[in-house]
Amino acid sequence: MKLWRRGLFVVLVMMFMQGKESEGQLVENFYSSSCPNVESIVNQAVSRKRDQTIITLAATLRLFFHDCFVEGCDASIIIANGDAEKDFADNLSLAGDGFDTVIKAKQAVEAQCPGVVSCADILAVAARDCVVLAGGPSFPVELGRRDGLISKASRVAGNLPEPTFNLNQLTTMFAIHNLSLTDVIALSGAHTLGFSHCNRFSNRLYNFSSSSPVDPSLNPDYAKQLMATCPKVVDPNIVMPLDPDTSFTFDNAYYRNLVAGKGLLSSDQVLFSDSASRSTVLDFANNADNFNGAFVTAMRKLGRVGVKTGNQGEIRRDCTTFNS
Repeated sequence: MKLWRRGLFVVLVMMFMQGKESEGQLVENFYSSSCPNVESIVNQAVSRKRDQTIITLAATLRLFFHDCFVEGCDASIIIANGDAEKDFADNLSLAGDGFDTVIKAKQAVEAQCPGVVSCADILAVAARDCVVLAGGPSFPVELGRRDGLISKASRVAGNLPEPTFNLNQLTTMFAIHNLSLTDVIALSGAHTLGFSHCNRFSNRLYNFSSSSPVDPSLNPDYAKQLMATCPKVVDPNIVMPLDPDTSFTFDNAYYRNLVAGKGLLSSDQVLFSDSASRSTVLDFANNADNFNGAFVTAMRKLGRVGVKTGNQGEIRRDCTTFNS
């Protein structure tokens, strides 16, 4: 009898420890009981916003990246208090449509499941939906994030990839978040959507070096097209598509552009210029399925970066402000 009780005690302790170890883990069906329709609600909100403005898809996907790389995937990028992450110089170019997408999706979710679903999870689901609506692969999103309690412009510096980064700088920054070289290349494929301001790449067009005024890794005809739109005196309001061929479609044309010397940013073109990443770029350029598979894997890994779960953080009532 004593042995049976001792055995039962050991089993109960093991079950308790397993439960403790599972805390803090994201799961795909996190809201199955508390808000079972959350993903369809978010999808409808994203679809409505996309119908209003096509830039929604690229803007929301980019917002997810910028959020996860600073404080982790905790929706701190959406806080609006005048001195938050979104106010940092590198984030000022983030399109308002991305923020509006998450805010409207949160309002729709709150109407059915008040105080249950975090803004961080809504942003993660919305980012996936944007990929799908643009023609990319669908994938299950792990959920259970809570919203962060810190959002300061001063904490952004040095935590976002710069358009001038070389491969070593890219891999070093991504490795901090447990993302591999393949993840770097796959996530860069998100640049198959969206646009960039001229001042983010004008250094490649004018006075690039003492031996070459134009970056020699640029396709000459493509460089002329860029110069025709982006004059030497940079107009901060002018933008160019990151993917000149299919800028509103999620596909592997981005990698074919790199092979052709049509990577808009230095940090894009370096993926083909550097021998360490060239073979993967060629693989993704020639095989859309390989790219899609690698992108899904990388997005799921990115979605786990710095997440707050359990008793950490909060569930914001309004994505733009901390709960009082």
